[in-house]
Amino acid sequence: MHLSENEGIEDNVFVVTGGLGFVGAALCKELARRGAREVRSFDLRLASPWSRDLQDHGVRCIRGDVARKADVDRSLRGADCVFHLASYGMSGKEMLQFGRVDEVNINGTCHVLEACIELGIRRLIYVSTYNVVYGGKEIVNGNESLPYFPLDDHVDHYGRSKSIAEQLVLKSNGRPLKKKKGKHLYTCAIRPAAIYGPGEDRHLPRIVSLAKLGLLVFKVGEPTVKTDWIYVDNLVLALILASMGLLDDIPGTKGQPVAAGQPYFVSDGSPINTFEFLQPILRSLDYDVPKASLSVPHALSLGKVIGVVYTILYPWLNRWWLPQPFILPAEVYKVGVTHYFSPLKAREELGYVPMVSPHQGVASTIAYLQERKRKSLEGPTIYVWLFCIIGLASLFAAACLPEVGPVRYLRALSLFFFRSMWVVRLVLAAAVAAHVGEAIYAWRLAKRVDPANARGWFWQTFALGIFSLRFLLKRAE
Repeated sequence: MHLSENEGIEDNVFVVTGGLGFVGAALCKELARRGAREVRSFDLRLASPWSRDLQDHGVRCIRGDVARKADVDRSLRGADCVFHLASYGMSGKEMLQFGRVDEVNINGTCHVLEACIELGIRRLIYVSTYNVVYGGKEIVNGNESLPYFPLDDHVDHYGRSKSIAEQLVLKSNGRPLKKKKGKHLYTCAIRPAAIYGPGEDRHLPRIVSLAKLGLLVFKVGEPTVKTDWIYVDNLVLALILASMGLLDDIPGTKGQPVAAGQPYFVSDGSPINTFEFLQPILRSLDYDVPKASLSVPHALSLGKVIGVVYTILYPWLNRWWLPQPFILPAEVYKVGVTHYFSPLKAREELGYVPMVSPHQGVASTIAYLQERKRKSLEGPTIYVWLFCIIGLASLFAAACLPEVGPVRYLRALSLFFFRSMWVVRLVLAAAVAAHVGEAIYAWRLAKRVDPANARGWFWQTFALGIFSLRFLLKRAE
């Protein structure tokens, strides 16, 4: 397409479902920058890290649930174009909450479609996923001619629900609008690769957290495995081009939008092994890159065991104290089996060409993560935590608790090293005094070099002593 930069955007009203999310917020700001008359962010959350920025750009934030028809109708009334990004169950604990996955991804999409028909909205762009055609079997340079993956064979509920929703959206293309006689709803679907960029809050923070704790201990699959990634600005560009591709008043289209009823794969166009992609990011943060490898079958077995454990814990999946699962079967397939797709159709029909190169995108992401690390409470691996907590607890039990159960063995071990109970108690007192003194020093030092985290440095150093303090001393340098 050869259109102006703001074709179909100026003087139009846009609604972005999931607009407080990473991609949704970036899209809202770009629409506002390009001259949209009104941009509405429709999201279940009250606020997000991007709320203030959206307000500064004049974006109207509406709270609501796509699973509730009344909320959808209220947010979409008067809109000219809808970007449907809201979804649930992409990764982690969300993947196991099957009821909510269907409620948001399928029912929510039905509500959006019905609202578009009833309210006379002419353009709907649906953000889909590679998983509508991928289910764990290798795909090399695939394209949009691939059939949908059989619903019963999907490895996760998210992929199945997104496949159903995408088919509903594309089959709704061309439906007549109730309030605009002779006019029709035009739809298309964008299938993005794994998304990254400054502020991404699903994949990279989870991986970085595992690396920080020393739990990113192995790679999955062979080094030759490749997958796609897409930088957030490139995805936003693809979405905006898709909205232009649904305009029916472009010369040469004969009233039939080029993108109507079409799916499009979009990526940076540079397939790469996931762990090769992560390597410069982790190294820039001074975290270890996994050296050992785990085959896909073994990783799947581990993922299934973890999945069973978290299924048992289903009633508590939304609790803050339950950490994200280490890995689940669907995530094994995402990183351990080659699957990448050609963005050729998006380039030829929409004019999509990535404007940010992978090198530039990774550099921006690294800069963001380094700045985030500087502002956060840094600490040792989980192994150091276990060593300190278990060690101090054992020493306390041996010195102070009655000699019952395992305490007798802890006392016998302590006496083997320290020879007398007097020395055991003296060592405990010295250890506690050292931890208290180091914690107070850490608090005073943090007040000067990292005041936002001063309380955190106090409690972490109280628990870990010098193992925590050394990180603060390094920051003070």
